[in-house]
Amino acid sequence: MAFIKHGIRKGRWGDRHVGAKRARLIVMAVILLSVSLGITLMVFFGAPSMMVALVVSMLVTLAILAAITFVWKISVHQAVSAGACAMLVQTYGPWMAFLFFLVAVVGWSRIELQDHTRNQVIAGTILGTVVAAAVFSLAK
Repeated sequence: MAFIKHGIRKGRWGDRHVGAKRARLIVMAVILLSVSLGITLMVFFGAPSMMVALVVSMLVTLAILAAITFVWKISVHQAVSAGACAMLVQTYGPWMAFLFFLVAVVGWSRIELQDHTRNQVIAGTILGTVVAAAVFSLAK
């Protein structure tokens, strides 16, 4: 967030959502590097394996989102919220699936704000759910 806020103050992007493709890719690259460093530190200092798996899942999801962003604007908000819900379901059981209601609310807001199309929201939801769940189950 500090990097994003610095970019806003310098006029590099207009808001915290960083909608412009080039700026979005720069922010994603910085996030990927930051999260990679975080994972390295977590492993070095002996963080619980489930916590490392969670962060690795989010890193892989973000890497795929960054690759897609080169050609299409997919909803990162949806991918992150859906991926988080999928991992909560895997960790705490099916009753956590009720949280996907909040994912739907996030998706509605992205469309209502005209930051994404319906297809971008649906794609982000599916990608986040599938990738985060798969990586999390393999990494934990």
